[in-house]
Amino acid sequence: MLTDESMANHISQFVARVPEESSLVVEGRLTRMVGMTLEAVGCSVNVGERCLIETIQGKLEEAEVVGFAKDKIYLMPIGNIHGIGPGARVIPTHRAAEIPVGEALLGRVLDGQGKPIDGKGPVHCHQARALASEPINPLNRRPVTEPLDVGVRSINSILTVGRGQRMGLLAGSGVGKSVLLGMMTRFTEADIIVVGLIGERGREVKEFIEQILGEDGIKRSVVVAVPADYSPLMRLQGAMSATTIAEYFRDQGKNVLLLMDSLTRFCQAQREVALAIGEPPATKGYPPSVFALLPQLVERAGNGDEAGGSITAFYTVLAEGDDQQDPIVDASRAILDGHVVLSRELADAGHYPAIDIEGSVSRVLNQITSEEHRDAINQLKYLYSTYQQNKDLITVGAYQKGSDPSVDESIEMMPEIRGFLCQNINEEVHMQDNVNDLSEMMLRA
Repeated sequence: MLTDESMANHISQFVARVPEESSLVVEGRLTRMVGMTLEAVGCSVNVGERCLIETIQGKLEEAEVVGFAKDKIYLMPIGNIHGIGPGARVIPTHRAAEIPVGEALLGRVLDGQGKPIDGKGPVHCHQARALASEPINPLNRRPVTEPLDVGVRSINSILTVGRGQRMGLLAGSGVGKSVLLGMMTRFTEADIIVVGLIGERGREVKEFIEQILGEDGIKRSVVVAVPADYSPLMRLQGAMSATTIAEYFRDQGKNVLLLMDSLTRFCQAQREVALAIGEPPATKGYPPSVFALLPQLVERAGNGDEAGGSITAFYTVLAEGDDQQDPIVDASRAILDGHVVLSRELADAGHYPAIDIEGSVSRVLNQITSEEHRDAINQLKYLYSTYQQNKDLITVGAYQKGSDPSVDESIEMMPEIRGFLCQNINEEVHMQDNVNDLSEMMLRA
């Protein structure tokens, strides 16, 4: 993979090395630009390959082939489009996107192309991987059998996560998704942490690195940051880059924690690309390719073969307007191994993390917990649900004590349950302690 310093020289050498009359590279010309989509004719390229486009200033900007129609090809620019005009030269490179991988990535902050943006100089990696990878044979995957301590009491005890599981954090805006991710970043037991900040606010990147990861956390982490003002293609590639880096470390036998904020922005970027090249919208403005690409990304995470490591992944999913039937929320719920729903009502009441334990589920819970642990979980959920069903009567004073023993028990236990489920952002907890505390609390019920 090329560094920033060598990219310009390499491009110049590439163009100079291949004469215009050569049959190896047949140049095309731009004919049209609609929105962010460029149309070109005259060159033979395949979908996913990169091309170089010459600007009026003589610079060469990268673009990727995203579609074609008869003799026309559709390109999406990777970065700056200023200076690109009609008739501009289109030079095929006949190579697909790839990024550097290696131990040198640890402690670094990269963009969607794998280029460093942290001002620490070039990344010296001796290997590179294509962003698109072959799917894993499902029969070769190691099953999820070990619990993972994520350092969050309510998840450790009630929604236990397994090593190699893929979980979604479903919520509207401003209810604590990023804060919860930050807690797991600091407290989770993992060899390597890969963070993908995709399509979010640019100011959050530095805050996440300095305030959440900190000096100790960044040493074992790789951050891929592609804020909202980057091109949709770069946002797509940012998510795939983070996943590719996590795959590399998994193949080295490491236990990797992949945190992606957010899966919704990834889908919105694909929607922008698909609509720009003429794909018709299907479900609430999302074209079918979005729902085809989503499982292709998510299925790359998880456990490897018996000799490999694991990727435990958490994806934040934005429920626009707190709509749990949003198409992306619904699709994510269907393909992930569980989901954690964050409640605005709990957040407004000062209950953090604002996890709705009734609406959340871990689909590998039965494989990684003991029977005693599951009994305690079911008992707590029963008490919590009983209280919620009778909350209105209790609040207005219409419930008479002694009318229902189970309601009486839930009222008595609710302060202790709420205290158990709440946790300070800087409070570090351990799974075995959480499980023991849950069992002891349910014995008192």
